[in-house]
Amino acid sequence: MASLSYRDDSRQGAGGLSDDDDKPLPLDFTHHYSDTTKSRNASKIKAIYKFFQIPGILNIAGGLPNAQFFPYDTLEAQAAKPERWSPSSGSSNPSAPNHITIPHDDSTQKDLLQKIDLATALQYGMAQGYPPLLGWIRQFTRDHLHPGVPYKGGPEVVLTCGSTDGFAKALNLFVTPWRTTDPISSRPGLLCETYVYTNITNQATPLGVQMVPVKTDESGMAVSGPGGLEDVLANWDSSKGKRPHLMYTVTLGHNPTGILLSVERKKEIYAICSKYDVIIIEDEPYWYLQFPEASSLEAESRGLPPPPRSSLSTVTTPSSGFPFLDSLTPSFTPLDTDGRVVRLDTFSKTVAPGCRLGWITAQPALIERFERITEATTQQPSGFVQALISKLLISPPPTPSPTPSFSLFSHRPPPSQPSGWQPSGFVTWLSGLRTRYQTRMARMCTILDSGSVLITTPPTRSHSWAVVKKVKLYDFSWPRAGMFIWLRMHFFSHPLFPVFKSALSTALMVWLTGGDYKVLVTTGAIFAANDEIKEGEGWEYFRLCFAAEEEENVELAAERFVEGVKAFWEVRDHEVIKKLLEEVKSDDEVVGEQEGLVNLAGFMGC
Repeated sequence: MASLSYRDDSRQGAGGLSDDDDKPLPLDFTHHYSDTTKSRNASKIKAIYKFFQIPGILNIAGGLPNAQFFPYDTLEAQAAKPERWSPSSGSSNPSAPNHITIPHDDSTQKDLLQKIDLATALQYGMAQGYPPLLGWIRQFTRDHLHPGVPYKGGPEVVLTCGSTDGFAKALNLFVTPWRTTDPISSRPGLLCETYVYTNITNQATPLGVQMVPVKTDESGMAVSGPGGLEDVLANWDSSKGKRPHLMYTVTLGHNPTGILLSVERKKEIYAICSKYDVIIIEDEPYWYLQFPEASSLEAESRGLPPPPRSSLSTVTTPSSGFPFLDSLTPSFTPLDTDGRVVRLDTFSKTVAPGCRLGWITAQPALIERFERITEATTQQPSGFVQALISKLLISPPPTPSPTPSFSLFSHRPPPSQPSGWQPSGFVTWLSGLRTRYQTRMARMCTILDSGSVLITTPPTRSHSWAVVKKVKLYDFSWPRAGMFIWLRMHFFSHPLFPVFKSALSTALMVWLTGGDYKVLVTTGAIFAANDEIKEGEGWEYFRLCFAAEEEENVELAAERFVEGVKAFWEVRDHEVIKKLLEEVKSDDEVVGEQEGLVNLAGFMGC
């Protein structure tokens, strides 16, 4: 375990820190720990696991099942090459898969950071994670993803079962549950953007946490002015509860708005969080999906002058070693002089959501607490998944392992073990994904631009001329990052708005699932941080996901959406709207499933 260091120079644990004396020690945040966190102790059983590594030791201490009785002899898969989505990489056959095999027991490998086999991956393990994968992620995080974190010793990592699990553990660490019978002065709050991923509110509010939305503008969370972060914290009304000491934010491809927060805005937000002692929980599942061409493509699509070239990545940090990573707008971590940032990462968008695998990056003292929480909850992610991801990323050691005695593919010639992706391959994979998703985004946005206006010619008594009327149906900005397009629908221009008002939002969502349209979108109301925002303006928005559908359906989905919206604006019959609303069980649940439905909703977001 890494040494746990604070600015008052107190220490916990064993081991030393790197020689970076010019950096400050991270601050001590134990005063923000929940009552449960303060009382957690290390697992006494897990504490003896370190002795398992002693060569030749006979273990009759732990309650571990014998690995020979695991009913799997090998784990095999056809895995992509990292250059699959980067055909210009020079690879002779980038689409061809690599065959990977995980043996039952690699007895020739003594280095636990290189040993990838089922006997270790499927066994009980340490809360931090499977040693080979933990070591790889730690090195990638410290050397490439967040080089030069400005506090002494740098960050540590712990593996999670995805970002949702990571956030649940962050709440466990920092939030003492509040009940209505408790004093209002002790009620915790969570700062967030005006619109927030639904699982965050679903996790926080049952603990008695009140969502505290901060005004958001076109550039992200606002810092100054009414409703901005400074205003919310400086003028906090204690009759509403305790002033929030936690913030949840997605800055690199915000869900649902697609905003990319600039470094300048991050610096301002961080300074205020430091001033008011706020912990920043930064959830970044889309960090690599930043679209540098979005502004110029948007201007071209709308017939506007090319925008001036600008860089959002204006922070001095050591190079990551990869031009692609260096080109990306960084997170809060290179600004984190206090050690108050907890970053959540996930393989859900880089590999697959079903992996349920991710990691938390934070200062060592916080990681130690996350480990204690993990010991008493999830223990560690699935061994199958950790083994497969390890084999995907990590190259085998120079000495080849013996061919397993049994293989699902034993009728074939024994395949040679391919090299793992390694950091360079992982970055190549991410760069290729970014290119493909940016292309999808541009294709969908171009069609949405072309269909944002309804042109009508109202009937007149004269046949010699007609009045052409243009009705704006919606507006939006092309997303600068992420997987979502955030549209503001102009329901006020609908002829039946005076009668149905905000209910038109639900009616349109249902309308789009029927007829010739069959396209599913998400109403913005479900992302509203509180009821006031939901009822005030949340109903005006729709979120469209350009990532979920098959390649051939990207344009089709956008075209159906445009056609359906235009047809909806032609509806004049009150009974049509009433019938649509009757099809809804509740505000957000549509009855029945439509065959051939194209999904632009992308309900699962993190």
